[in-house]
Amino acid sequence: MSSRQRFRDRRDAGQQLGERLSHLRTEQPIVLGLARGGVPVAFEVARALASPLDVLVVRKLGVPLHPELAFGAIGEENVRVLDVETIQRLGITREMVEATVVRERIELTRRVARYRSNRTALDLLGRTVIAVDDGLATGATARVALEIARTRGAKNVIVAIPVSPPETIGALKRLAIEVISLRVPSGFRAVGEWYDDFTQTTDDEVTSLLRRSSLNPPGRDTD
Repeated sequence: MSSRQRFRDRRDAGQQLGERLSHLRTEQPIVLGLARGGVPVAFEVARALASPLDVLVVRKLGVPLHPELAFGAIGEENVRVLDVETIQRLGITREMVEATVVRERIELTRRVARYRSNRTALDLLGRTVIAVDDGLATGATARVALEIARTRGAKNVIVAIPVSPPETIGALKRLAIEVISLRVPSGFRAVGEWYDDFTQTTDDEVTSLLRRSSLNPPGRDTD
């Protein structure tokens, strides 16, 4: 791929995604950033749309010995999505599944406490919601995000990402009202390959962006 196809970093990806989503501004959507890497992208989208920002805590369930490959995901509201085909194909036992869920639930609970502390989740009832991540591979975390948003009463849920393979986009389009991806490469291998800087987002960055968003109401510049 050329350097022009890659994003400089998550902020650049968010700014480009915000431009692509400008038609949704009149919907007055709520933007949800999937923690952790989706939050810097979502911050820029929320600013572009003059929308409130919140965090959505999800955890990928990684295949034993190959944690980058997901066989499902979990999220807030005790939502769990499993890829039965992958589980069966790789011979992942029920015990392995449950052990992974327990381990990731501990980390999910820690992150929820860290990011929310004295903040309550935004009310999604009857609202259009845009779920944003820094990219998708299998789409497991996005499916969890969709379930959480619907559990919280969202009217419409849109998935927006900088990059994702076509098969993932196709699967998500059966679940979301709209799926928007800036790059849909047929030769997709990993999200990080589409960024010049894909440094891991930290807890401090997430809390800082959420604090900046809450201190700057929609429509006010945050620079």
